[in-house]
Amino acid sequence: MIDLKNLTIEKAGEMIRKGEITSVELTSLYLKNIEEKNKELNAYLEVFDDCIEQAQKADEMIKSGKGTKMTGIPIAVKDNILIKGKKCSAGSKILENYTASYDAYVIRKLKEAGAVFLGRTNMDEFAMGSSTQTSAYGVTRNTHDLDRVPGGSSGGSAVAVASDLALVALGTETCGSVRQPASFCGLVGLKPTYGAVSRNGTIAMGNSLDQIAPFGKTVRDAEIVFDTIRGKDEMDATSVDLKIEKKELKKIIGIPWHLFEEGVDEIVINNFKESVEKFKKAGYEIKDIKLPYSKYSLAVYYIIMPAEVSTNLSRFDGVRYGLRKEGETVADSYKKTRSAGFGAEARRRIILGTYVLSHGYYDAYYNKAWRVRHAIEQEFENIFKEVDFVLTPTTPTPAFKIGEKMDDPVAMYLCDIFSAPANISGITAIALPSGETPLKLPLSIQFMAPRFHEKDLFELGKQFEEIR
Repeated sequence: MIDLKNLTIEKAGEMIRKGEITSVELTSLYLKNIEEKNKELNAYLEVFDDCIEQAQKADEMIKSGKGTKMTGIPIAVKDNILIKGKKCSAGSKILENYTASYDAYVIRKLKEAGAVFLGRTNMDEFAMGSSTQTSAYGVTRNTHDLDRVPGGSSGGSAVAVASDLALVALGTETCGSVRQPASFCGLVGLKPTYGAVSRNGTIAMGNSLDQIAPFGKTVRDAEIVFDTIRGKDEMDATSVDLKIEKKELKKIIGIPWHLFEEGVDEIVINNFKESVEKFKKAGYEIKDIKLPYSKYSLAVYYIIMPAEVSTNLSRFDGVRYGLRKEGETVADSYKKTRSAGFGAEARRRIILGTYVLSHGYYDAYYNKAWRVRHAIEQEFENIFKEVDFVLTPTTPTPAFKIGEKMDDPVAMYLCDIFSAPANISGITAIALPSGETPLKLPLSIQFMAPRFHEKDLFELGKQFEEIR
């Protein structure tokens, strides 16, 4: 019997190549788990009916000697990444029956590599949330405690991997939407450098922030998925011909203690300090650093993101695709369609974004937020001349209970306080499991590195897996 809990991409690939198991058999094991567990967890919105057919093609690819590291590997995909011929709803009623007419760039790359797509996973509506509670299709539950959230917005993908319903998964990051659920579910979650992975074929939330990102149980798994999906795409002008940097490290880790003097659970702080001590013993120098502008990252995010949301979601009007409600006039049709199609959180952010872009407030809010954003970018550029990495907790608390913060949007938004700086500055970051609470809830730390220094993060993460 295969131990799915400790299975990695490389172990699975080796077993398939040696003939110990086929991709069809491996895929069948995951499908059996999904059938047994998904009703309770609600990680998948849909399991694809051609999984076995995909796996058969992967087995043929391996037999012909054309296999890659990802060939035959079962993967889950967040419900805002297009797969041609499959439904893609972004967790919203307004796109309930939308079928993708083309593959996202990352899907095309994974298809070429021979990956097996198991299904589409639940998410906060249009990726707006930190708990996977705003989905129009029900709450996803944390496999470590069914009464708690898995984090968001990529909670379905995180639960799929943590519950052995997929070997690896794709999510998207706008502000910690992979790192935070990775933290709550005990996984590795990578936030790539902005531009490292094409956004083409992703349903947009915030264009200047969005990035497709991998989940894995190990750093190496996240690295393999990242290496498969990264690269320049002619259909995304923000993507780059990637030359992943690897520099000579000084082994200096910077910690901005001033950013978490309050509002962070004691158990998180204690676990973080224990992790710091492990790095000291491993020969790293720990340096107290100041990031005065970074404390404004979350405020900047909640101005820029809603502004981009209000623009992006204006296309969902019931005319071109998605839900349509007939009204007496065109304006009435728009109103009825959007009232029925958008949930409360989507409406809240559309209204907020429209407000900050409106006449009289554009300069006071939006332009000012962009000036601060540039200051944060410069701040990180300067600090990385002194240190190799910046270390913080991934989240201020462990996973919280379902419904706990739903009536307090500000409390929910504060879950992203440690995530926002990396998204605002466009740098890369990785969340790493670092322990657990007495209730067996996962804890996590995150490292940030300069733009395109993913390889350094992977090396550091692998070291931490050995010493934690």
